[in-house]
Amino acid sequence: MKAKDMMDKNFLSVKAFDSIDEVSKIMEDHKRFTCPVVDDNNKLIGWVTALDITKGLRENNDKISEIMHNPEETHALYEKDSVREAVLEVSEDRVLDVPVFDDNEILKGIIRSFDIIDTFSELYETKVYKIYEAMQDQLKGVTWDELMKASAIVSTRNTGIKITPKEYDENIHEATFGNAVWATGGLENFFVGLISVGELVIARKIGQRRK
Repeated sequence: MKAKDMMDKNFLSVKAFDSIDEVSKIMEDHKRFTCPVVDDNNKLIGWVTALDITKGLRENNDKISEIMHNPEETHALYEKDSVREAVLEVSEDRVLDVPVFDDNEILKGIIRSFDIIDTFSELYETKVYKIYEAMQDQLKGVTWDELMKASAIVSTRNTGIKITPKEYDENIHEATFGNAVWATGGLENFFVGLISVGELVIARKIGQRRK
């Protein structure tokens, strides 16, 4: 997924000559904690936060230009950048919003930490069988039956609890990705399990051809 796929294109922005008082009301109405400051060509010239607004009002500042941060102090991405970069920015630097530019440095959208959380929430609610369907699509020529048999074998081997292919099929139609990650002890274990299934189903397929 690219930054342009996640960004909010209908973002709120303000101008440097706007009054702090008016911007405080706008940000409050739109429930925004941060806001980009742009020029008439929609180029980023600054950034303000709710804390800046509070401080500006307390110190009797008038215009946004008096309290805004320089754009160089703002973490930014380009439309073609991976969303992974936005996730790292939010996680490592504790930023709330990440501006997204086009190749001409024009501000085209904002990725918010809330957008990232929503995306991951949707991913965690994805049914596991959807992931297996994508896996089957990549393993050309492998049937769903073969995939379930290999999955049941790997699951029994890893947990010590015997499970049939039918039971495994039923389980992944009920379980979400989030359930599976927790049950297997983390993302790494979950994907190691998927790799093991893929390796086994291919090995069994090759073995059948040799008979």
